[in-house]
Amino acid sequence: MRKGLLIFLGLVLILLFAILVYAGYQFRDRHSGYQTDISLFSPASTVQAGFSKVDLTPTDFETWEDVDGDSKYDPEKGDRFIDANGNGEFDAVWLAGFHNSRPAQSVLDKLWARAMVLESGDVSIALCVIDMIGFGNDEVIATRKLIQEKYPELDYVVISSTHVHSAPDLMGMWGPSEYVRGVNPDYMTAVQEGIAKAVGEAYTARKPAHFKFAQEPERLKDLVGDTRPPFVSDAGLQLMQVLDAQTGTTLGTILNWGNHPETLWLENIQISSDFADPWRNFVEDGIPVADTLAEPGLGGVAIFLNGAVGGLMTTAPDLAVVDPYTGVSYQKQVPDKLLAQGKALAKITLETLRDTTLVVHSSLDLGIRAKSISLQMDNSLFQLAAFVGIFDRGFVGWKQIRSEVASWKLGPATFVHVPGELYPEILHGGIESPEGADFKLKPVEVPALMEKIPGQYVFFSGMSNDMIGYIVPKSQWDVDPPFTYNYKERPYGEINSLGPETAPKIHGEVLGVLKDLQKLKK
Repeated sequence: MRKGLLIFLGLVLILLFAILVYAGYQFRDRHSGYQTDISLFSPASTVQAGFSKVDLTPTDFETWEDVDGDSKYDPEKGDRFIDANGNGEFDAVWLAGFHNSRPAQSVLDKLWARAMVLESGDVSIALCVIDMIGFGNDEVIATRKLIQEKYPELDYVVISSTHVHSAPDLMGMWGPSEYVRGVNPDYMTAVQEGIAKAVGEAYTARKPAHFKFAQEPERLKDLVGDTRPPFVSDAGLQLMQVLDAQTGTTLGTILNWGNHPETLWLENIQISSDFADPWRNFVEDGIPVADTLAEPGLGGVAIFLNGAVGGLMTTAPDLAVVDPYTGVSYQKQVPDKLLAQGKALAKITLETLRDTTLVVHSSLDLGIRAKSISLQMDNSLFQLAAFVGIFDRGFVGWKQIRSEVASWKLGPATFVHVPGELYPEILHGGIESPEGADFKLKPVEVPALMEKIPGQYVFFSGMSNDMIGYIVPKSQWDVDPPFTYNYKERPYGEINSLGPETAPKIHGEVLGVLKDLQKLKK
């Protein structure tokens, strides 16, 4: 009896030791010792600019038959995959967003890595935006290392995601089930190489440039809905048009607006960059109506830079989109709704940039302040996902992950980058302390970031250099009943957030970065 007990205890100890070793491996820092800490400034001079775009659309994936039309692969209901390579396994592209087990059936439009490189004096920065739901900081760092090998002259690389919900899973949580990682390692490598290629091509293509900045605060508000009170959105349009200094032709355009690219909604099983695709195409090539060109395009490479989309900013199925040329209203989430949305966005964009009073800047200063930060992962489901391998995410301390905040200025414009889906009230003001919230306290993330961001033009970019989920004001945090605003269940944002300390930490770190940035030019 005693011998059996000792054997049992020995096995338990071995099992515990194995679990600890496994946990240590899973939670290891993927980039030990890596820290971003950049403070650079170049006084006003001619700025060199280059743009590029690289196709990231997956190919050679296996498709399937959705027998019951629920957009969810379930063999028990008769769904079956087409085994093209005969290996007996479903080699699918698992689409990110909404729910698990949503494999792609076909391609509606392409996914891209779109890059811009700016160089002023001895300071250079690259911005690459990918049509993905998100890109973790570990993957960002790995991609930067690829870029650094070939282009060591680049001082800083920002990698941001459009947050589209019809692209392959690069986070892990949208696989065939809640317990199976949805990332294809080969495709992840292809995305990283595609980003590096886009940045490299943009760097090689740089030439003396002039700049125009514009903003449109009101006309895009009807194209985005807010699904959680308080109703605050990041619906203003910020624009930067970059021109060839010699020819005046457009090299590229930055389109900054806050909205979830999920107009196609959860029934969609086609790979797509959602409304970003027609918007960018129409800005580049013009807007065709019947057999005529209603609005001429700008040319160059258009880059959609998403904003503060927490809360939740979206063109949901109950929000109709009207084609500005035909007057036809679309509510059902079909490709025609995307085209109407793209036309509306592009029409306003092109009209705004046609303003002849816009100043053309030929000499601009360039300053960069960026730093790594650590964030506390309190979400137990996220911790479990990291433990079992759904997330391939390293830890830099107990419940601490590495992330990043950054800001850079170009003449009259300031760009701010945060690592997730910021609630717009943190950016623009309007945070509340509603009855039923878990913490009985006044708003913490004050003042609003916009009050402290310098410059005439402010470009705010979420999902940049990391993807940590929703960034919820602490005074609005709501997990335990009774729930705020008469909700029957806890709100969605908290489910996909690191925890209640995330927003205060990021708010404080961004304020610090902005303060440092202003000191650089003195």
